[in-house]
Amino acid sequence: MTAPVVIGPATLYCGDAYAIRPTLGFFDADVMDPPYVINASGGGSFRKHRPYLDLIMEEGLDRGFDHSIINPALCGAVVVFCHNDQIPEVSADLKRLFRRFVLCCWQKTTPMPVANKHYVPEIEIYFHAWNRGYHPQGELADLKRIFTCRSRALKDFGHPTVKPDDVMDKILRNVAGTNICDPFMGTGSTGVAAIRAGRRFTGIEHNPTHFETAVNRITAAWEASHKASAN
Repeated sequence: MTAPVVIGPATLYCGDAYAIRPTLGFFDADVMDPPYVINASGGGSFRKHRPYLDLIMEEGLDRGFDHSIINPALCGAVVVFCHNDQIPEVSADLKRLFRRFVLCCWQKTTPMPVANKHYVPEIEIYFHAWNRGYHPQGELADLKRIFTCRSRALKDFGHPTVKPDDVMDKILRNVAGTNICDPFMGTGSTGVAAIRAGRRFTGIEHNPTHFETAVNRITAAWEASHKASAN
């Protein structure tokens, strides 16, 4: 682990989430998009149009994650994205660890036109779980479980699973509290949303290239927010 990078209300660590997150103490919410358990080897005739699958395999983002990173002693609520095949295990953990939880989904307006002996991947699933005092926030329109928007292009940030800003902004409107942690920060989408929502953010990312992208994105978001508040 290198020394953290501090950008306004954001603190970013380049290193192993499983080693670093337990040392950081309590946060109001952990918001994470950990590695899925997926078969990224298929794709048929569409494979050449899906370079993100190769990148997912190269970066080990198809091998799942250690569920011990979901720890109610360290957060009042958690948002965790997962693949369809991970639903039984993740939901069982959340039921055991948190007072309540709900399954939500991001519905893509531009899904990949493939099925790969499955269903078309037109949604991505995430759970929001919470303990007393950290229930979902927002106006009635913000509390819908299904949110629809376009996917993000791989070329935007060179990461195969970047979530759109609209999705993360919606999630940040739903989580309670002021201190947000993302143990699998990637290129910083949660951090950007947290800055825009006026929250404090701590992110962890082990890939140096993605970490640098996150630093740049969160710096830009903080400068824009700081400039807007000064005017």
